[in-house]
Amino acid sequence: MQKYKYLSYIFMALAILLSNVMCAAVAYNYCNMQWGIRYEGYSAPTNVAFLLVIPYAVGIVICVILACFFNKKQKNSI
Repeated sequence: MQKYKYLSYIFMALAILLSNVMCAAVAYNYCNMQWGIRYEGYSAPTNVAFLLVIPYAVGIVICVILACFFNKKQKNSI
């Protein structure tokens, strides 16, 4: 069915979009942490910014799994 093919494309595009947003968010938070450590006296290390990767990675994995699932379903329904 055609709808499974479109769902597969949508979830794959969402995974790519999430990965780009993840990179931007982590880079912003890393720079913010560096500035805060230098001028504001933050006590946490800059590596704390990388903890933001966890929820984005979970979302990306879920989107890729759903895209693969709908791609298989589309091939099986032909």
